[in-house]
Amino acid sequence: MMRRIFLILSAFVFTCFSLGACGGVSVNVQFNTTPVATVQIEIPTLTFPTVASALTTRAPPTPRAVTPTRPARIDGLETIAYDDLPSQAHETLALIERGGPFPYRQDGQIFQNREGILPQKPRGYYHEYTVETPGERDRGARRIVTGEAGELYYTDDHYASFRVIVRP
Repeated sequence: MMRRIFLILSAFVFTCFSLGACGGVSVNVQFNTTPVATVQIEIPTLTFPTVASALTTRAPPTPRAVTPTRPARIDGLETIAYDDLPSQAHETLALIERGGPFPYRQDGQIFQNREGILPQKPRGYYHEYTVETPGERDRGARRIVTGEAGELYYTDDHYASFRVIVRP
């Protein structure tokens, strides 16, 4: 008998938690010296929305924008959207497109890819440009590296890692 009560209570509690409707449920089991147990279960009144009320309170679906998704990786490197770059990187990219003038003499110099993080290309394929870092007294750690085929890479940790810049 006790086993049967335990199984019934277990099933009730499991069902209650599965439905997420257990707020305010209390179970009190008292065992007497006689082989009979007294079980009191108090269940609050649960109200569920009707189909009509659910339809009237639900917000209309938001139309999805039809935009291409940015790939997470290109050539094994993480990507970063152009819009997610710091504003100083946008300024550097505009200078690169105009051909300068650049604020640092190292800008436009050959990037040798000594770290081997970027795809292997012949010497002279990559060039580096400084991305100003507010508050830094020197060039800082941020750079944009360009490839001859138009590739754009961004690093904010002085070549320890790179992300491919993806334009819209």
